[in-house]
Amino acid sequence: QVQLVESGGGLVQAGGSLRLSCAASGRTVSSYAMGWFRQVPGKEREFVAAISWSGSTTFHADSVKGRFTISRDNAKNTLYLQMNSLKPEDTAVYFCAAAPTLDSSSAIYDYWGQGTQVTVSS
Repeated sequence: QVQLVESGGGLVQAGGSLRLSCAASGRTVSSYAMGWFRQVPGKEREFVAAISWSGSTTFHADSVKGRFTISRDNAKNTLYLQMNSLKPEDTAVYFCAAAPTLDSSSAIYDYWGQGTQVTVSS
């Protein structure tokens, strides 16, 4: 089992920044690829970014490319999402997740956190 707990969400003005963290615990969490997803009520969960187990490979959704950066610190069992130049359309609940392979499909991810709310005001 892998347990994931997100933190760092909140209310920020458009153009501002936030850094989300995801603390991981459990079996060999450092061997999992990890990702960030977001969801707005009434809509499907949307891929944001993913990172390989080593951190050497990352990719980001086009909607956040150049503004968001995913990273991980395996020594601390923590995943991060640095979010800059935030826009009102970034408002959502953000989830971290762990998967056996690097992928943008939520179906691949076996473990999920409870989510953290990010609200961007205009």
